[in-house]
Amino acid sequence: MVAPAAVSTFSSSSSSSSSVAPRTHRRGLLSTRAPLPPARTVASSRAPLVVSSPPPTPAPAPGHAKVDRSGRFCSPRAARELALMVSYAACLEGADVVRHFDRRVAARREPGYVFNKACVQSYNFMSFCGGPLEVATEEEAEKLMSQNEKDSANEAEVLSAPPRLVYNNFVLRLARDMLVAVAGGWDQHVEVINKIIPQHWKDEPVARILELCILHIAMAEMTSKGTPHKVAINEAVDLAKRFCDGGAPRVINGCLRTYVKDHMNNGTSQAAEPKP
Repeated sequence: MVAPAAVSTFSSSSSSSSSVAPRTHRRGLLSTRAPLPPARTVASSRAPLVVSSPPPTPAPAPGHAKVDRSGRFCSPRAARELALMVSYAACLEGADVVRHFDRRVAARREPGYVFNKACVQSYNFMSFCGGPLEVATEEEAEKLMSQNEKDSANEAEVLSAPPRLVYNNFVLRLARDMLVAVAGGWDQHVEVINKIIPQHWKDEPVARILELCILHIAMAEMTSKGTPHKVAINEAVDLAKRFCDGGAPRVINGCLRTYVKDHMNNGTSQAAEPKP
């Protein structure tokens, strides 16, 4: 089954990618060779200066190691991020999500390509998008912009690298299992999603492909993988905070809580309070 093509309201062909491109804060997330995002800008006002840059975010807790001894990502969050990348790219191409994953994992490296493993160590899964920051001096603004450019370049390097260089076998298996669950529940979840998402998302489906993919992954985790509701919702909200804009995290939070309460046929509606 070609999962993305099953949704007339928000599936997309590759020609639709230009409609999504303006959302540059997504850091060129989901392409095979992700372009570097444009540098964040500084307003011309004198005091205070306004820098469009996310605030510092905490590193993952020490008890949840993200890199194994081989220098590859080993956490479930990495698997969700990889599943999201593949889902988004498959939707743009109108391709089957599992076949797209297999094709990407099996792809050969380009001649002369060398991956810097230090990028993996510097990658922060908890780096969330944020609103403008106020700084007092040009020097402080330039420092923030410089750090943001380094972080963005690092993420682009990681997300565009061949998956086997970045993710260990556990993450690759888990991501594929998630995508199998996404494909298997696609048609059923499309009907639910069309009921629970806000009207303005229905009015601009191409611009919301990433958000809708997050919903599909979370629903598939809860229904097919047995992931606890609280975990699935919190992880979906974090993905939205990281890669989406505006009120997307809040909308995804509400949609998934509605899904658990009204549409899951397991006799429970124990959606523990997710993170705001």
